[in-house]
Amino acid sequence: MTHAAADNIEKRITVGSGPAAREIAVIHRTAAKEKSGPALVWLGGYRSDMSGTKAVELDALAGELGLAAIRFDYSGHGISGGAFRDGTISRWLEEAIAVLEDIRPKSIVLVGSSMGGWIALRLVQELRKRKKAPKVAGIVLIAPAPDFTAELIEPNLTDGQRQSLADRGYFEEASEYSPEPNIYTRDLIEDGRRNLVLSGIIETGCPVHILQGMQDPDVPYSHALKLVEFLPADDVVLTLIRDGDHRLSRPQDIEKLKAAVSALIMHD
Repeated sequence: MTHAAADNIEKRITVGSGPAAREIAVIHRTAAKEKSGPALVWLGGYRSDMSGTKAVELDALAGELGLAAIRFDYSGHGISGGAFRDGTISRWLEEAIAVLEDIRPKSIVLVGSSMGGWIALRLVQELRKRKKAPKVAGIVLIAPAPDFTAELIEPNLTDGQRQSLADRGYFEEASEYSPEPNIYTRDLIEDGRRNLVLSGIIETGCPVHILQGMQDPDVPYSHALKLVEFLPADDVVLTLIRDGDHRLSRPQDIEKLKAAVSALIMHD
């Protein structure tokens, strides 16, 4: 039986204080009373929002299974407040932690797409430091882009982009997914160096399933292979999708996502 969409609670929480305060939009699907499985937590990618295909499909899966689901927009994304150019990995990670602290699920499955994969891995590290934190029952990473600022952007900067970073504090790059260009700031890149995860063994303490397209023009599948090397202590499944792109939003891709999430729930 599908859990009624009427049980989706839309709310806003304030993260930070003073000039750093911003309103974060959250959609929380409550679990069916008879269910006690993990809440599904969506962590979106750079410039994506919680109304995207994968986020909505994940919420629908939670409804079908009677589980809770948590979606939110990072500051500067979707319908949340704050300026996009103020965004950094640390800032968006702080918002993810604040959302979980507000809702307080006992157990979660993290589903991170692209940059959200990096946020997911950093979130696990931060939650492991806390006594009263939800149990991470599993992680699904879709075209994960951990350390993308240092691994994928910095090595490929043109002289013009470096000059723009030095002079203006940011550079622009055409986007395949929007008429508006991607904007990468000096703060984002410098903060990225303080949040690197591909620098030592990553201990998540839970099963991890990675879905990666081999035709991904933004995050090469070699990056997913590299990530696996940093997860030697975990039960890791890597699914390479030969004709898959970066978004992995086709019906067949969504089915793979649902299967991966469902398998982790059964494992829990």
